Amino acid sequence: MHLKDIFIYPIKSLGGIRVDESIAGERGLQYDRRWMLVNNQGKFLSQRTHPNMALLQVELKKSGLRVFHKQNRDNEILIPFEPQNSNMMPVQIWDDEVEGQIVDSGLSRWFSSQLGIECNLVFMPSKVRRKVDPKYAVNAETVSFADGMPYLLIGQASLDDLNSRLENPVPMNRFRPNLVFAGGRPYEEDEWEELLVGEAQFRIVKPCARCIITTTDQESSNRGKEPLKTLATYRKVKNKVLFGQNMIWIKGEEIRTGAPVRFRNSSE
Repeated sequence: MHLKDIFIYPIKSLGGIRVDESIAGERGLQYDRRWMLVNNQGKFLSQRTHPNMALLQVELKKSGLRVFHKQNRDNEILIPFEPQNSNMMPVQIWDDEVEGQIVDSGLSRWFSSQLGIECNLVFMPSKVRRKVDPKYAVNAETVSFADGMPYLLIGQASLDDLNSRLENPVPMNRFRPNLVFAGGRPYEEDEWEELLVGEAQFRIVKPCARCIITTTDQESSNRGKEPLKTLATYRKVKNKVLFGQNMIWIKGEEIRTGAPVRFRNSSE
């Protein structure tokens, strides 16, 4: 087995980026979900309620993040890696409330115009510590603006198996993983407790419950019933549809596509 794909999502719920290498750490991969859009009350925005967020694509540039509209690539902005503004505001991600650094009022207006809702772009500086749920933490880890866990793993064989059951196959971007491995059996990732990617080590802590975002076409923002409808017929546990595994980082920073992947349980 080997690491097939690495994905990061610098701005929560916008288009993701495939990279060939990245730096792993406690909060997630480098740049992953370090920015977020919030409404005037500080509550996070996502494709769950704003599917048109899928139409905003992010690219990594030397000087920052380029964001453009997929249907009008000339409609773009550049976000510096380090915000010039020092103003902070309380922001909410599910039940967590932390401080977010306001990036720039002009950039916020651009996003407000694209999405049709007044919003602010915020950044998570290193001094802000959002704790992982203690039920799943290994060493009292922190997490970025991700829903709750710093890493999501999916096997390519699992998606292939799902697509064999669908009339219209769906791409991996419906599921927004960080790491995709090739080889092995469908859903093999369900059975293991630790993941080794080259020298990097991760602890698999819980399956990922899937939401309506998986039914959103990431190129058009159109929404249907699949793949949740089919997944629910064979991947439903206690009223949750499960696909992929959430992970915590243990050690080892550099990861690259093509690196050998192996699983093990704690008794090995």
